[in-house]
Amino acid sequence: MSVKSAKSFKAIPSVGGRLLIDREIKQYAKKYGMIEPFSDKLNSKGVISWGLSSMGYDIRVTDEFKIFTNVRNSLVDPKKFDPEAFVDFRGHECIIPPNSFVLTRTVEYFRIPRNVLTVTMGKSTYARCGLIVNVTPFEPEWEGYAVLEISNTTPLPAKVYSNEGIAQVLFFAADEACSVSYGDRKGKYQKQKSIVLPKILK
Repeated sequence: MSVKSAKSFKAIPSVGGRLLIDREIKQYAKKYGMIEPFSDKLNSKGVISWGLSSMGYDIRVTDEFKIFTNVRNSLVDPKKFDPEAFVDFRGHECIIPPNSFVLTRTVEYFRIPRNVLTVTMGKSTYARCGLIVNVTPFEPEWEGYAVLEISNTTPLPAKVYSNEGIAQVLFFAADEACSVSYGDRKGKYQKQKSIVLPKILK
């Protein structure tokens, strides 16, 4: 099967919303404080890249980690999660045990506008090493540091570098604002300032 040149494909008009491009992300960051701190360029010299890219923003991982351990637990229950399942760690580098994971958070603080939803994808550099980054969507009017789950799928210890890129956030803007936002619902992870563990509202 031959590969066609990109010039042979015509752009398809968006319906009901679209992906924000670099200059729009910059405008939203300035107008709404959508990303703080914000870098208007991609920083990549000697580090795993972070900052503004063509159609997204590469976020950084902080130096605060909760490393999962099965020493004290025999069951993981999202409704009754035991904090003892983690070992707290802080440092420039974090070693994730084989077939295990860590929880951490972003360096950046987010304020998502009412007409925006995000999707986050792990960076290729880590994916090629067997590290998978899991982040749920940032909903309209959600605010806070994003909690990240980084899984080591390999049978060997794996290293994550603090204050460097970890994933890319894509911002999708709808033509209209939603009727009920995450802020309106007073979501349980609103304005989180730390690595918040799973919780169920009572």
